[in-house]
Amino acid sequence: MNQELSVDPLVFGSRVRHLRAQRGLTLAQLGDLVGRQAPYLSQLENGKREPTLSLVGRIAGALNVEVAELLDPAPPSRRAELCLTLRRIQDDPAYRELGLPPLRPSASLPDDAIEHIIRLFGELKRQRTIRAQTPEEARKGNAALRDQMRRRDNYFGEIEALAAEALAAVAYPGVGPVSQRLLGDIAAHFGFTVHAAGDLPGGVRSLTDLRGRRVFIPQRDELDSGSARTVVLQTLGHYALGHSDPADFGEFLRQRVEANYFAGAVLVPEHAAAPLLREAKGSRQLSVEDLEGVFGVSYEMAAHRFTNLATRHLDIGVHFVRSDADGVIWKAYENDGVPFPADPDGAIEGQRLCREWGTRRVFTSEEKFAVHHQYTDTPAGTYWCATYLEAGKQPHHAITVGCRFADAQHFRGRDTARRAVSGCPEGPCCRQPEPALARRWDGAVWPSPRGHSHVLAALPAGTFPGVDLREAYEFLERQPPVG
Repeated sequence: MNQELSVDPLVFGSRVRHLRAQRGLTLAQLGDLVGRQAPYLSQLENGKREPTLSLVGRIAGALNVEVAELLDPAPPSRRAELCLTLRRIQDDPAYRELGLPPLRPSASLPDDAIEHIIRLFGELKRQRTIRAQTPEEARKGNAALRDQMRRRDNYFGEIEALAAEALAAVAYPGVGPVSQRLLGDIAAHFGFTVHAAGDLPGGVRSLTDLRGRRVFIPQRDELDSGSARTVVLQTLGHYALGHSDPADFGEFLRQRVEANYFAGAVLVPEHAAAPLLREAKGSRQLSVEDLEGVFGVSYEMAAHRFTNLATRHLDIGVHFVRSDADGVIWKAYENDGVPFPADPDGAIEGQRLCREWGTRRVFTSEEKFAVHHQYTDTPAGTYWCATYLEAGKQPHHAITVGCRFADAQHFRGRDTARRAVSGCPEGPCCRQPEPALARRWDGAVWPSPRGHSHVLAALPAGTFPGVDLREAYEFLERQPPVG
């Protein structure tokens, strides 16, 4: 039975040629041993034919090797690997666009020359993909990422498992904040050390020296200890998750979300937080503040972790939003159907929230620095929310976590008397002036908007938008060598 195999014909042919040369056999001599003509074997070695199972067995016998050695998916030598890569890049449409004649790696062409060609082409492709991302592209990337998060209920089990493994490796006690000592142990678990530096480039939160296995973060006068823990764990998250240089802005966003998730899963571990949440639901005392207090994290981090775990462990759909005093959304997530405003591409970030929502009202509340609980009637139904104003950051911003009316019964703050009605984003509400005011002032006002340079500007170009790699490299050059 001449059954064809599922093998890479280029690699298989390269292995046959390599082993045949080692045995000192010509194509004709090998052909006599396996019952095939030399031209056929030449096509086989050049990857233009795929072998049958019976032929593989005969070739293995003629070359005195095991079949497994012939079918090994790795190229047989560094030279063979270079030649295969050169052949493949010449099949790339971007290479063919250059109009160059075919280049066959003869014996006289040194390895260094082939490697130069391969790396130059790789840089050519990279430069073609690295360009300034327009705001439209960024919004589309954000919308696509949010759709994925919604489909998964913002729960990433594989990242939870990685975080749990790291905590087990450093003997985390099972509940409570992750201490600075444990943070250092987690870094060591991944083979890194953490160093505070006063002269980090302005465009980075951290900078990692992969060669020396060092993570540099700002000094304490620039970064408090809580933020430092998050930054270090986000950085380690990129390594733990196997991230490589992002190919586009969408991948850059995905990597940031995953690294932030990893940091949250370490700081607020699932195995410790989930039982607390289930117990709180049972006593109708769910609150983000409890996660904040028990695990010693920021309200925003606690809110993120609540959205990660609420649907998975509590069967509650939720929404999350971070916004400023003008109601402009910085981050948002929902799987409870709350009617966030969105642009035609489905992007939420940058849109303005209704002024009747709790996340706007907290800024004018008499008790603005207490948790603001509120019910809001919307076109999609009634929602309850808890909003906290993080005043320690500039500018001030609000963090909101909410749910559908029916699920509010499980939360502390459900008995609030605050209630509002919102017709946004579709119906008449706060976006249009009152009819009497419109009649009085229509055509008699010329507002001069405050300048927002980012409205028209493209996002910074580069693999890591906004990061000056020259500054980063110069910083690392100033550091003493490891060891």
